[in-house]
Amino acid sequence: MVQFPKIIQGGMGVGVSNWRLANAVSKLGQLGVVSGTALDSLFVRRLADGDPGGHMRRGLDAFPFPEMAKRIWEEYHIPGGKAVGVPYPLMPMHQRRDLRKVVELCIVSNFVEVYLAREGHKNPVGINFLEKVQMPHMSSIYGAMLAGVGYVLMGAGIPLHIPGVLDALAAQHPAEYRLAVTGAAQGQDTAMNFDPFDYAEGPLPLLHRPRFLAIVSFQYPRYLHPAPRQRTRRRICSRKSYGRRPQCASARQAAAQRGWRTHLR
Repeated sequence: MVQFPKIIQGGMGVGVSNWRLANAVSKLGQLGVVSGTALDSLFVRRLADGDPGGHMRRGLDAFPFPEMAKRIWEEYHIPGGKAVGVPYPLMPMHQRRDLRKVVELCIVSNFVEVYLAREGHKNPVGINFLEKVQMPHMSSIYGAMLAGVGYVLMGAGIPLHIPGVLDALAAQHPAEYRLAVTGAAQGQDTAMNFDPFDYAEGPLPLLHRPRFLAIVSFQYPRYLHPAPRQRTRRRICSRKSYGRRPQCASARQAAAQRGWRTHLR
C-alpha cells in the first residue's frame, strides 16, 4: 500500500510556498511543497535583486546542464541588486511554441527551487502547479524532476494529461500536452511538445517518476460519473442561479430542493 504523508503543506502561491518553507516542513518528515506558478519570473527577480545569500547561485552550480545555467546567470544576475526605482526585467510571454530562452528559464528556475527545498534532508518534496496555467507545464515539470521532486500536485482544473507527461519524461521520451483552447475547431492541433534531448548537454540523467496528486473538489467526480438516470439532469442543473430564475423546470425544482429559493425572482 502506498504510504502518503500525514501532512501535505499546501501550495499557497508565488513566493509564499517557497523553498525555505518546503525545506522546513520536509525536514520534519512531512511533505513540503513549493509553488511552481510563475517561478521563472520570481527567479529572475531574485537574480535582479543580486541573489542575497547566494542561494540561487548555489542551486545553479548544482544544475546538470552548466552552459544553460551560465547563460541565465549572465543575462539576469545584477551584482549588488538593481537600483531602487529601476523596474525588474520583463519576461517574454509564454506561447504554444516557446522561445528557447523561455523554456530554459522554466527548467532552471524549477530545478533550483526544488533543489534548495531538498537540501539537508532525505525526505520527499513536492511542487504545485495550476492546471489552468498550461503553457509552462512540461518544461517546469522537467526542471523539477531533474532536481528529484517526489510529488507533483496540480489543481485549478482537471489535469488529465499530466500523468502521461510524467511517464514520458521519466523514460527520457518526448512529451506532449494538449492545450485547452476555447473555440478551437474539431481536429485543430493544440498540442505542445517537449523533447528533453533538445536541451541536454551530454547524456540525459536518469530521472525518478514523481507521484502525482490531482487536487479535485468532490463535485467533479460526481459530475464526471453520475448515476445513469441522473446524468442529463446533473448536466443541466450543475450551476447555482444567483439572482436569476433557472430557465428549465428541472433546474427550478433542483434549486428549490437545495434551498436556493431566496435567489429566485
